[in-house]
Amino acid sequence: MKIFVTGASGFIGGSVAAALVANGDQVRGLVRNSNKADAVAACGVVPVLGSLDQTDLLQAEAEAADAVVNAASSDHRGAVAALIAALAGSGKPLIHSSGSSIVADMAMGEPSARIFDEATPIVPLPERASRVAIDKLVQTAPGIRSVVLCNSMIYGNALGPPAQSVQLPALVRQARASGMAYYIGRGLNRWSNVHIADVAALYVLAIAKAPAGTFMYVESGEEAFGEIARAIGDRLGLGPAKSLPAGEAIAVWGRNLAVLSLGSNSRVRSKAAVGLGWVPTHRSITTWMTNNLA
Repeated sequence: MKIFVTGASGFIGGSVAAALVANGDQVRGLVRNSNKADAVAACGVVPVLGSLDQTDLLQAEAEAADAVVNAASSDHRGAVAALIAALAGSGKPLIHSSGSSIVADMAMGEPSARIFDEATPIVPLPERASRVAIDKLVQTAPGIRSVVLCNSMIYGNALGPPAQSVQLPALVRQARASGMAYYIGRGLNRWSNVHIADVAALYVLAIAKAPAGTFMYVESGEEAFGEIARAIGDRLGLGPAKSLPAGEAIAVWGRNLAVLSLGSNSRVRSKAAVGLGWVPTHRSITTWMTNNLA
């Protein structure tokens, strides 16, 4: 297949593009500059220089492709609208990347018993309302085999060009800089998580098999942030992890990252992905860290 991937130099997009190349597909990838173009070309992807604001370019690439993967931004409504307009009525797959912070709370280290699957109604925090609206826009796109993959916390090494995920690297960078691994509050808040290789495998499967209008959470395990911080401290030889009060955490990581990503709960289950035949091979972020965190 000929597949157009936005965000082809990023952690998700680059890994998905690499998996598609390995699958025998012809991949064209949107990148912002020549350095990123060289990086994706080294992975067998044909680089397309441009941005999500270039509607004509996005539509031309989408029309020429057999399938489109949007992995550049979960929040760029203009780019999503452009891709939908280009694909409308074609029956082609459009795989859109969302993130499970759409079900995050404001727990700041406290636990939650809420667990979401694809049938659970979502009432997002105001900061994520526009993302949920974009997900619904994709799901209801006319004449397109549209699929929303809602990724949980992703870990692992990129399969494509050098890139990193968001949450785990932020914790590791802070631990290295301060000499101490930290969690927020009591560190009892939990996020579902998934290895990048399993993420990429699901994207390939979704292009091939997922029905139109599908929404799928992407997860294969969950862990409390206190345990993640302790695993970082042990692996880096920093001693016992410590708590950061909410105010200090926001000062260190910024409000968006501290509140919606590192201090919240986001517990989801991938019933739809498993039903599609997805079989993830990694089940524990802390086990992976013990053996792989450098």
